[in-house]
Amino acid sequence: MSAILFIRHGPTDWNMQGLIQGQSDIPLSEEGRAEVRRWSLRAEFAKFDWYASPLLRARETAELLGCADCRYEPRLMEANWGEWEGWSLERLRQDIGEIFAAMEAQGLDLKPPGGESPRMVRARLAAWLAEVAPAQRPIAAVCHAGVVRAAYSLATGWDMKKKAPLARPHAFAHLYELSPTGMLAVSELNISLLALDEPDPYDPHDG
Repeated sequence: MSAILFIRHGPTDWNMQGLIQGQSDIPLSEEGRAEVRRWSLRAEFAKFDWYASPLLRARETAELLGCADCRYEPRLMEANWGEWEGWSLERLRQDIGEIFAAMEAQGLDLKPPGGESPRMVRARLAAWLAEVAPAQRPIAAVCHAGVVRAAYSLATGWDMKKKAPLARPHAFAHLYELSPTGMLAVSELNISLLALDEPDPYDPHDG
């Protein structure tokens, strides 16, 4: 068994505004860059093979964490939220409340107009894991909230209809065992990247 560490990117202005980013290519905010510079990773993680989503906020996060030889992997991108990118969850609930509530109840099969469902994100993540797993090299993946959730779903069978025990703020990493066939098993969730007395000030939203 090898290991894979999933790290969500640092905060953006859209995160601060509570807007759904999806695959909109939003950079880190100045405050977000300052926060990532304060993140601290265990020494063992520096020896992992590093990958990142090609979206700017993930690439910037990887660079600020000192990744010099990061490989960019499209299958680590956030879910495509289609027509809802740039909206807030509050606006969705206000404008299409009954419709959105019914869609949320679908869990893995919630699919925004013109976008991807979590099940589709999970499938592309699983395909990538199957490709990289046979080498049995430890991996760190800088990605997005939707991918973090997909990894937990793959490992546990979570259907996304109830809350998962995942810390959603940015300054957390999640460690899994990775089998040679690409199967995930939870090793350690919610690894804080900030000092114990420094809470993440950003309200977590998908992206």
